[in-house]
Amino acid sequence: MASLALTFGSGAMTNSIADSKKTDLFFMVGSNPDTSHPTIGLRVHQAVDRGAKLIVVDPRKTKLAERADLWLRINPGTDVALLNSMMHVILEEDLWDKKFVEDRTEDFDEMERVAKKYPPEMVEKITGLPADQIRQAARMYAAPGRHATFHGMGITHYVTGTDRVKSIANLAMLCGKVGVEGGGCNPLRGQNNVQGACDVGALFNSLPGYGSLDNVDLFAKYEKLWNVKLPRRPGKPATEVWDNVMTGDIRGLYIFGEDPAVADPNISHVQSALEKADFVVVQDIFLTKTAEMADVVLPAACYAEKDGTFTCTERRVQRIRKAVDPPGEAKPDWQIFCNLSKKMGYDMNYSSAEEIFEEIRLLLPQYAGITYKRLDIQGLQWPVPNEDHPGTAVLHTESFTRGRGLFIPEDYMPPVELADDEYPMQFTTGRDLARYNFSSMTGKTREIDDISPECFAEVNPEDAERLGIKEKDTLRLTSRRGSVTLRATITDRSQPGTIFATYNHIESLVNLLTLDALDRLSRTPEYKLCAIKVAVVDPI
Repeated sequence: MASLALTFGSGAMTNSIADSKKTDLFFMVGSNPDTSHPTIGLRVHQAVDRGAKLIVVDPRKTKLAERADLWLRINPGTDVALLNSMMHVILEEDLWDKKFVEDRTEDFDEMERVAKKYPPEMVEKITGLPADQIRQAARMYAAPGRHATFHGMGITHYVTGTDRVKSIANLAMLCGKVGVEGGGCNPLRGQNNVQGACDVGALFNSLPGYGSLDNVDLFAKYEKLWNVKLPRRPGKPATEVWDNVMTGDIRGLYIFGEDPAVADPNISHVQSALEKADFVVVQDIFLTKTAEMADVVLPAACYAEKDGTFTCTERRVQRIRKAVDPPGEAKPDWQIFCNLSKKMGYDMNYSSAEEIFEEIRLLLPQYAGITYKRLDIQGLQWPVPNEDHPGTAVLHTESFTRGRGLFIPEDYMPPVELADDEYPMQFTTGRDLARYNFSSMTGKTREIDDISPECFAEVNPEDAERLGIKEKDTLRLTSRRGSVTLRATITDRSQPGTIFATYNHIESLVNLLTLDALDRLSRTPEYKLCAIKVAVVDPI
């Protein structure tokens, strides 16, 4: 991975949310924080109010796109070509930060070689963006100032997701926008503890703290502490589990805090795998669609019913404190794991969430200086190497994790499934502000149903006229994987040729349509784009 390997491997922001007060220009790529991360979206609006510049790269006309100094209405899935072309312009016009590149990076020549292949006039044909807009974006980003890139799932939910992340890192290093307050590369993770889960090892190809599976000394440390022999091979990516179930290589599943029966791409395939598995355990706070398919359901405590920590998108570790007792037989996850472990023959004897956290900070260098006593005063941003360290608000201020930043350029690859004669429209998805993921929690709140009662298919007026679609018509959207029925809303927020829908309504399972092709490195699916056909049907 690129120089920001630790940051991007873990998905963490290089900078702090509060840094937005110091940002001169926001480069927003593949993210709509108004709906996917509203706390950060509000900060960006406030910064624009005070005069910060804003570039938005998004096929859809979002509120931030309407406010942008430059809105690049890009063809979906063509971001690598755009980023390479911006670097082409920056090199051609001698706008790059020569001192930063010379002092802190390597493999510049390889990046330069690739960027030269992407002049704006050629990239205009790929991205649909006028060459002059590409040049304007490049000049704005490369200009002096504190410039921050914010990106979201519109970047990563593609087969070429890691290529896009590396390209963002290349652009930031080329212009010296990393390691400074108000700048950096900032992936926006919307859920409260995705970052923390990755930090402590919930990844298929690394140890807790992002330790390598080749690190013999690290394995020895874990094995001594836990008194077990650990397997050296990587696990299976979550997105590959379903194929492995269908081939018989995986026969049992233990699922907690996830609802893949509605949340994963190509969910018909997922549901077939759940039915085929010999034994399925689900640990959750509600009887989700996945739990309904389980052999055993273990009731877990929710956030307000347990003690512990969450680590959010800006690497900030924060305490959570039990407010009420869990209902019935529900227990905190760690207690369920301990009880189950004992029954399976391994005496896992933790007495509290704090004791577990003490082990975490013993094993993870990034957490070494964090204690509950310190967190009782304020949250801390890792890395915190010792108890006297104040935390790290900005990463890479003096050097990168690997020393010098490594340029890793990538050529543009088109999306896996483009529109064709049989499936002539494109389909893409995003979040609904009022809903949280797939409504397993928010769907139980009547007031939220009043705010967001259903999911609509956004249809551009040009497509509506061409296809004979009227406002609130019932549409059947069909991909190579399945069909879903939604009502139409006619709006220019979606670009011609593309239909957008939110994925949060359990009554409208749009992941019946989405594509499960995977990124070659991260194994993230191409949620964000697939080909569909559209038909007006009688209401069900």
